[in-house]
Amino acid sequence: MIETIPQVGFGLWKVPGEDCERVVLEAIRAGYRHFDCAADYGNEQAVGAAFAKAFADGLVRREDLWITSKLWNTFHAPEHVELACRKSLSDLQCDYLDLYLVHFPIALAFVPIETRYPPEWLHDPDAAEPRMKPARVPLHRTWAAMEDLRHAGLTRQIGVCNYNTGLLHDLMRYAEIAPSVLQIEAHPYLTQEKLVRLAGDYGLHVTAFSPLGALSYVELDMAGAGDSVLTEPVVTAAAQAHGKTPAQVVLRWAIQRGTSIIPKTTKPERMRENLAIEDFALSEEEMAAISALDADRRFNDPGVFTEAAFNTFHPIYD
Repeated sequence: MIETIPQVGFGLWKVPGEDCERVVLEAIRAGYRHFDCAADYGNEQAVGAAFAKAFADGLVRREDLWITSKLWNTFHAPEHVELACRKSLSDLQCDYLDLYLVHFPIALAFVPIETRYPPEWLHDPDAAEPRMKPARVPLHRTWAAMEDLRHAGLTRQIGVCNYNTGLLHDLMRYAEIAPSVLQIEAHPYLTQEKLVRLAGDYGLHVTAFSPLGALSYVELDMAGAGDSVLTEPVVTAAAQAHGKTPAQVVLRWAIQRGTSIIPKTTKPERMRENLAIEDFALSEEEMAAISALDADRRFNDPGVFTEAAFNTFHPIYD
C-alpha cells in the first residue's frame, strides 16, 4: 500500500478516451504509480479498463497504485457527493480511491448522471443561450460530505484543488478532517510561493498540475507558442549543464521545491523522460533563477475561460 503520494504522477486531462487504455498501460509499464483522474476528463471508464487489464495481467496490484479522482462542480450538494464518488469508483473499477479532491471551489446546479455525464460546465448546452448555473451550496457543506466519504472508506484521503489562500484559511477553520493535499497550477511562470508556503504550514502536501506551463494550453488557444518556459535561457542553460532536457529541468525544479507533479503525455519516450529526474539536482542558484521567472502567469483561469467558453463570468482568483 502506497502511504504517500508519489513525487511524479501521470495526468489524465485531455487524454482521449479511445487512446486512454493504451496510454495508461504504457505509463504503468514505464513506472508510473500515481494516476490523476477526474470525472470531468470524460475518460475514467477507459482508465478503469486499463487498470483492470493491468491487474489481470499481473503488471501491478491495486495496492501498488495511488489513484486520485475529483468531485465535479455539479455534485457539490451533500446528497450528491457520494453519488459522484461511487460513479468514479465504478468507472475506475476500484473499491476505494487513495485521494478524492474537490475539483473547483465552484458549485453548479446538479445534472443527473442519466441526463449527461460528465456534466461539464453548461447547465443546458441546448438552451438558446447556454450558461453556467450556480448552485446555493456553501463549501463547508461540500467538505462535510467529503469527510463522510473518508468515514465510509470510499477514499483514504481527501483534499482540494484550485483553492486560494483565503479559502484555505477558511477550510482549516471548519474541517473536522483536514485536507491532506492541495492541487494547484504551478510552474516557473506561476510559482504561487505564498500559497505553497501556507499549505505547508497547515500540513498539506501540494501537487502541481500543468508543471510545464503553457504546453497543455496552446492547443486550447489559452496560451501562445511563445509562452513556453522551456525556451527560457536559465532553463536551457541548466539543461545543458546537467545533460538533461529543458522539460526535465522544469520538472526537477518542481519536485525539488517540495511539490509533486502530474505531467501528461501520450508518448512512451516522453513518459520515461518525465520520470528520469531523480539522478540530478539543481543548485541553489539554478533553483533561484528558475523561480525568478515567476510572472503570475496563470493559464487555467476560470475568470477568463468561463466567460469566453460558457457565457458566464466566474472568477475565483483576484
